[in-house]
Amino acid sequence: MLTISIDGKSGSFPSGTTILAAARAVGVEIPTLCHDDRLHPNGACRLCVVEAKGWDRLAPACHTILTDGMEIATASPAVDEARRTVLRLLAADYPAEALSRSPEKPFHRWLRHYGVAPSALQLSTAARFRDDSHPYLHVDMAQCITCYRCVRICDEVQGQFVWRAWGRGADTRLRPHGGDTLLASPCVSCGACSDTCPTGAIEDQSVLRHGGPERWTRTTCPYCGTGCEMLLGTRGDRIVQIMPALDAPVSKGHLCVKGRYAFEFTHSPDRVTDPMIREGREWRPVSWEEVTRHVASRLREILAKHGTQSVGMLGSARGTNEENYVAQKFARVVLGTNNVDCCARVCHAPTAAAMKHMLGTGAATNCFDDVERAAAFLICGCNPTEAHPIVGARIKQAVLRGARLIVIDPRETELARHAEVHLALRPGTNIPLLNALAHVICEEELADEAALRERVRDVMAFREFIRGWPPERAAEICGVPAERIRAAARLYAGSPPAMAFHGLGMTEHVQGTEGVMALVNLALLTGNFGKPGSGVNPLRGQNNVQGSAHMGCEPGKLTGYVSVEDGRDAFEAAWSAPLPRAPGLNLMQMIDAAGRSELKALWAIGYDVAFTNPDTIRTHAALETVEFVIVQDLFFNELANRFGDVFLPAASPFEKDGTFMNSERRVQRIRQAVSSPGQARPDWQIVCDVAAELGHRDAFAFRSAEEIWEEVRYVWKAGAGISYARLEHGGLQWPCPDEAHPGTTILHVDSFAGEKTAPLQCLDFVPSLEVQNSEFPLLLTTGRTLYQFNAGTMTMRTPNRDLRQTDTLDVSREDAVRLGFGEGEIVRVTSRQGAVEMPLHLDPRVKPGELFATFHAGETGLNRLTGQGRDQVVMTPEYKVVAVRLEKRPGS
Repeated sequence: MLTISIDGKSGSFPSGTTILAAARAVGVEIPTLCHDDRLHPNGACRLCVVEAKGWDRLAPACHTILTDGMEIATASPAVDEARRTVLRLLAADYPAEALSRSPEKPFHRWLRHYGVAPSALQLSTAARFRDDSHPYLHVDMAQCITCYRCVRICDEVQGQFVWRAWGRGADTRLRPHGGDTLLASPCVSCGACSDTCPTGAIEDQSVLRHGGPERWTRTTCPYCGTGCEMLLGTRGDRIVQIMPALDAPVSKGHLCVKGRYAFEFTHSPDRVTDPMIREGREWRPVSWEEVTRHVASRLREILAKHGTQSVGMLGSARGTNEENYVAQKFARVVLGTNNVDCCARVCHAPTAAAMKHMLGTGAATNCFDDVERAAAFLICGCNPTEAHPIVGARIKQAVLRGARLIVIDPRETELARHAEVHLALRPGTNIPLLNALAHVICEEELADEAALRERVRDVMAFREFIRGWPPERAAEICGVPAERIRAAARLYAGSPPAMAFHGLGMTEHVQGTEGVMALVNLALLTGNFGKPGSGVNPLRGQNNVQGSAHMGCEPGKLTGYVSVEDGRDAFEAAWSAPLPRAPGLNLMQMIDAAGRSELKALWAIGYDVAFTNPDTIRTHAALETVEFVIVQDLFFNELANRFGDVFLPAASPFEKDGTFMNSERRVQRIRQAVSSPGQARPDWQIVCDVAAELGHRDAFAFRSAEEIWEEVRYVWKAGAGISYARLEHGGLQWPCPDEAHPGTTILHVDSFAGEKTAPLQCLDFVPSLEVQNSEFPLLLTTGRTLYQFNAGTMTMRTPNRDLRQTDTLDVSREDAVRLGFGEGEIVRVTSRQGAVEMPLHLDPRVKPGELFATFHAGETGLNRLTGQGRDQVVMTPEYKVVAVRLEKRPGS
C-alpha cells in the first residue's frame, strides 16, 4: 500500500491508483471534462491538473499514478489559473444560452465555479452539426468542446464506432460516421454518448420534452435476462430519463436502447387502469371488491364441478420473484393443483432440464464478469448484440482485445462477423454439429484428460459412441464444411478457458434438451467448468425467466427448483397445507387439455399465450373451450381481447418493489419509482386478495414484497442468505445459504451439486418433421431484433417503433431474384399450419434456401406458421424450424 497526502488528508492506496481515484476516495473533488470512469484515461483536457510536491510541472490527475509519499495539492493559484485557461479556451466559441438551459452539466458547473463566461465575441456556429432525426437523441455540436468522450465511449464500451472526428486542429468537428444523420448511421441508440457528454451537445430528447429529473430511483431493467441496473429519473410522477448505474456489477455503467429509452409504455394512454368484467362483447369497469368476489366465485364453482385438474395458473417472466412465488403457492394451496407454469416452458426449460440432469443445477455455471477472463467464446444459437446487448457488447470488446470467437448460427449475426469461425448450420441440426465437435476433440486428443479422470464419468462409452460422428457425416446433415467443424473444435479445446453462451436457437427444437446436453458434453471434455472464464451459460430471454421458474412456477418443481416429491414434507410444514398429489400440467399440456375440453379455467399473469404460443390456429381453438379466462396484465392483449372474461390491471415494473433473478443467478432489487395509474396493483396483491376471498387469508397475509421474500428465504435454503438489506448495494448470486456467505459466482468448482463427477451423454439425432419439399421448399427460423421485445407489449408503445416498425421476412438476394420478389414487397408466407403476410427484406446475412423473421408485431401473427413439434423431454415448442413457401400476395 502507498501512503500519500491530498490537500492535507492522508490515505493508503494500492499501487496503480491514480491521483483522481485517490482524491475521490478521501472526499476531494477534482474537476474533469474528458474523463469517464468507464473509459481509459487520456488526460486530453488538462482540467484535472494538480500540484505534486517536488514536481516541476502540473500533473493530470486522471492518469497520473500515485507514488509512495506523494503530497498533492488540488487547489492553488497555479492550478486554478491553469484550469481557468483551459475553460476560457473551451468557452471562446460556446453558446451562452446553453449555460442557463442546462446549468447542471459538468462543463457549465465548472465555468460558474471558476468565473469563466463564454466569449462575447462568439464565433459563428452555423456550420456545426445539428440533428433531431433520432427519436431519442438530440445533437447540437455548437455545444461540443471536443472532449472526445462520445467517440471513446462508443468505441471502448459499445464497440459501434459511430462518432468520428472530421478536420484537424481548430477545425475539428465530431459527426456520426456512415450517414448524414445519427439515425442513418450505425448507431444502436444505447445513449452512452448522451450520458457521458459533459455539455449537452448530445442530449436525451425526453429531457428536452419533459424537463430534467427531480428524483432518482435505483432499479433493475424489465427487459432481457441480463439484469442491468439503472437509475430512473422522475419528474412529478412521470419517468423522464433513465441512466445507467455506473457501479452495476452486470452492466458496468451501460444500457441498451430498450433499458435506456423504452420506458414510455408505463405512461401509455391505453393502460388498463380499472378491473374489468366482460358481459357479452362489452367490458364493464368494476371495483376491486366486485371483481375479487366474482373471480373467487367462478373458481369455486369450477373446482366444485370439475375438480382441481380443471384449472391452470400461469406465472410471469416479467413479474418479480415474489409475485411468481405467490402465484405458484396460490395454485397449490388455494386451487389444490400443480397445474402451474410460466414462459420458461417455451424458452429455457430445456436448459434447466439438461443442466440439472448432467451438472446437478439447471442454471448458468459462471458470471458475466467471466467474459473478461475468457480466452475464447462459443456462441450457440443466440444473438447477444441484439437480444442481450450489454452482454453482447462485453463479448465484442473482449474479441476486439484478442479473445477468440466461434459462432454457431444459421445467419451471419454481428458477432459472426467478428468470429474466427462461423458455423452456419442448417436450422434444426444442432445435435450432429455438436457431436462432430466432440468427435474431433476426442479423436485428435484435445480433451482435458486430467478433468476427465477426476470429474467426468462414462468417458469410455462416450468415446465409443462419438466415433460414429465424424465431421464428414455431420457436414452432410448440417451443411457446414467438415474442415470448418474441425477448426472450431481445435479452437474451443485449444484456447482455455473457453466460455459457452447459448440461447433459444439451441432450446426451441424437438431436441432442445439434448442440444444443451451436447453443449455440456463439450465443456466436460475440455475441462471448461468450475473455473473463471469457462462454463455453460444460458442467456435467458426475459428479465425474470430464471426467477419465475426457480420460484416454483413449473408443474413438477417447487421454490428452489426442487421436485414436488422431494420438497413435499418441507413445504407442507412451511405452508401448513397439503400439496397436491396429482402431477401437474405444463402450459403445452394445458392447451392440449383445453382442446379436449378438460381445462375449464385459466389465470394468465403477464403472459399472452394467445399471441405467443405456437400453431396459433390450434391454440385459439383450444382456448375457445375454456370457460373462464382471467387475464392480469398492463394492456388488453390478444388473450384478453379474444378469450378473456376478467381483466385485472397490474402495476408495471417501475411501479412496485421486489426482486428479479438474471441469467447468471443474480438476485437484484427493483424499486417503485412512480405510482400505478388508476386502480392498477402489483400482481402479488391481486392474487393475495383472491386467496383471502377463497378462505386462505392467513397463508397470504403479506403486507409487502419484502415479507414475501422472507418466506422465500425460509423455504429456499440456497437463497437464505439473500436479504433485502444485503441487496441494497448490488445483487447476489445463489447459492448463498447464509448472511455471511458472499454468493457464488462460479458453480461446480469442487463438485456437481454434491456429486464428484458428471456424466457424458450419448445423444442420437432425431430430425425435425418440419422438412423441406417441393410444396414447402424454404426453411424459416425466427429470432429477436434489437429494437423490439417479445410480443411488443412494451416496446411497441415507445418510440422504438420508429426504429423498427414491424416484422420483416429476411431473404437472400438469390432467393428473392429467383422468386421474383423485391425489397419491401408484401409477400404471403405459408406453412403446413397456416399463412401470414409480411414485408420482405433482402438480407445478405441469410443463406439461400433459408428465411429469418422476427415475431414482435401483432399485425403479423407469425405463430400462425409455427407447428406442433415439441422438445421430447420438457415439451418446449419447436419455434426455430418451419418449412414454408413464398407467394405473391393475393390481388397484387
